Amino acid sequence: MKKAIYAGSFDPLTLGHLDIIERAAKLFDCLVVAVLENPNKQSLFSVEERKCHLEMATARLENVEVASFKGLLAEFAREIGATVAVRGLRNAVDFAAEYQMYLINRKLGQEIETVFLAADEEHLSLSSTNVKEVAVFGGNIDFMVPQEIKPFILEKYQK
Repeated sequence: MKKAIYAGSFDPLTLGHLDIIERAAKLFDCLVVAVLENPNKQSLFSVEERKCHLEMATARLENVEVASFKGLLAEFAREIGATVAVRGLRNAVDFAAEYQMYLINRKLGQEIETVFLAADEEHLSLSSTNVKEVAVFGGNIDFMVPQEIKPFILEKYQK
């Protein structure tokens, strides 16, 4: 069984993230979507909330599991038996950062291969940061996030 991991902060989950999840789920027997617990980042949503959002948005995908982890991706991948790390790319800036992470992960876990999936053109401008910036000013985020997640984002900014 070929198991892959797609890790990120998903704070919040975007339609771009979901597109990568759906496409990666078609490529692997099992895809673990893992929320990174990063103590260096100030998050809008807790890890548990982000996991819940992912579970809601991916419920129809039978081979997708949701998890969270602290620490190094290579170590967590090894722990869960994943041999592939999936990474999404929107542009050259993403590629530069992701390629550096690939090189580090390769040193930490040579048994883990990295697969880059290019973002669909309709999602090239999407980022969690952009979602938050639009939402804070009450803008329309319908084209940015899964509809299941939208009420949770709006609630955060109505407080």
